[in-house]
Amino acid sequence: MAAPAPGVAAHAAEPLNAPRSRSDLFWSFTWLALQGFGGVLAVVQRELVEKKRWMTREQFIEDWAVAQIMPGPNVVNLSMMIGDRHFGLSGALAALAGMLVLPLGVVLVLAALFATVADHELAQRALRGMGAVAAGLIIATGIKLIAALRSNVMGPAACALLALASFVAIALLRWPLGAVLLVIGGAGCAWAWHRLGATPTPPGPLAHGAPHPAALTDADSGQKP
Repeated sequence: MAAPAPGVAAHAAEPLNAPRSRSDLFWSFTWLALQGFGGVLAVVQRELVEKKRWMTREQFIEDWAVAQIMPGPNVVNLSMMIGDRHFGLSGALAALAGMLVLPLGVVLVLAALFATVADHELAQRALRGMGAVAAGLIIATGIKLIAALRSNVMGPAACALLALASFVAIALLRWPLGAVLLVIGGAGCAWAWHRLGATPTPPGPLAHGAPHPAALTDADSGQKP
């Protein structure tokens, strides 16, 4: 088997980072929110996984899935999950404040400015162009995250089938998001549960006939157990 490229192996072996403080959480999510024009998923993945390395791609996919099924904006839910994971309730509140305080002021100012030109044809064309860019960002992020599904417990074929079913249900059949999460998401959870139950648990050292740690201690001391 060919060895992985040195750069890839070194990057995979690097330990993950963590927020240094609650203020780090606040300013990190403030900067993230200020960049989230149109394609927030791409920005979140780049900032948290590639730049800050607070989580792996696999962890990001799992946390994003949980954030999607929770009520409220996905990225806000994700920020609170990360803040709570590292600093508890105060960390969740710091991350939430970072997502809302300064970005809210910017949104209000931009909304007031846009209201003065909203009826102009040039502004309408600019918005259509931004829509195309946002779609490209989301597609690019989806392609980058596909590699993380190779290690998914469901297997590549099941992941591809569920992704295709979700696309058909949303884009063609126009199912509401709640129905997609309940039917297709429920099927995915059931299959993952089945696969986890079917995966044998590696036996511990004692199952291979290794001596009990207490016996080793007694042998070293020259005493009988």
